[in-house]
Amino acid sequence: MPNRLADIKNKLDSCIGASLTITSHIGRKKVNRCHGVLKETFPAIFIVELDDDGKNSVERVSYSYTDVLTNNIKLDFASEI
Repeated sequence: MPNRLADIKNKLDSCIGASLTITSHIGRKKVNRCHGVLKETFPAIFIVELDDDGKNSVERVSYSYTDVLTNNIKLDFASEI
């Protein structure tokens, strides 16, 4: 992933509608992985609609570009552009 917020947003703008896997660190040595589709990007956040696999109690999640920059979350797209 790029190393500036504007570059991260531009990359995600070009990936709207793409399937992705989000890996987030939720605690000490604890990792959460979820699958979804990148739905929208806004100036400060982006929205991911999660796949309905019965495990998630939420359908949509939002993250900030800062989360990507600081490696709090990792985005893996099904097909890199």
